Amino acid sequence: MKAYICTDLEGVAGVVSFEDQTYPDGKYYENAKKLLTGEINAAVEGLVEVGVNDILILDGHGSGAVSYEELHPEAKLYHGRPLAPREVFDEFIREYDVCMMVGQHAMAGTVRGNLNHTQNSRGIEYYKLNGKLIGEIAQFALYQGAFGQPVIFLSGDDAGCREAEELIPGITTACVKYSLSRLSAISIAHEKVREIIRNKVKEAVRKHESDPLSPLVWEGPFVLEKRYFHTHLADGFISAHPDAERVGELTVRVRLDDIRDIVCL
Repeated sequence: MKAYICTDLEGVAGVVSFEDQTYPDGKYYENAKKLLTGEINAAVEGLVEVGVNDILILDGHGSGAVSYEELHPEAKLYHGRPLAPREVFDEFIREYDVCMMVGQHAMAGTVRGNLNHTQNSRGIEYYKLNGKLIGEIAQFALYQGAFGQPVIFLSGDDAGCREAEELIPGITTACVKYSLSRLSAISIAHEKVREIIRNKVKEAVRKHESDPLSPLVWEGPFVLEKRYFHTHLADGFISAHPDAERVGELTVRVRLDDIRDIVCL
């Protein structure tokens, strides 16, 4: 079995601040990267223990958040910004059997979701796909679903786990912190978190082997609506996407047929 893992930073235990921990100029950013890498390594350990022999990690945090020198030796890392053109990296990721998410958070607007946001914590109020609010969990699961790949495991805060469970019935989740508000949470100790993730990853693989989870696939055509916090951001989207329409001072809308095109906008 081959496993592809998308990572993020805001859903990691011990990480509760955008300014201090998730932005690259934050005073605790390097420490936060180590916490994420520890959680990734725990997932890799679990995969290796159940016989997964090819593990690719996507550093999914915008500015990069994986400590390469501390990464588990059985993992490969896809990193760097900007990412390769889609037609290039799709050829690599479509070879994988199952997908996972580590360090994930709830979508923007989730009241008790620590560090909740969708794509841009400073600029976006919400994403709606065919009238349904979505976050980064849905974006990743739908993109991989286009290749027939299910997302079978997710770790993150309790709000992110609930979001994943509602979106993907049967997914295995590992809660690493309990959100009290956007900027506060109760985190489980790092060593305990690693144990939880390792065991839950093994559980996810075994469940999938005995009762395969289906990929997340929604029927098109697709209409994506994005609402920004500031007008200049909406201006920029319209300038970059001539087929989009403006449906308010802060809101844009675009129609496309391929889910891979639309969830990346």
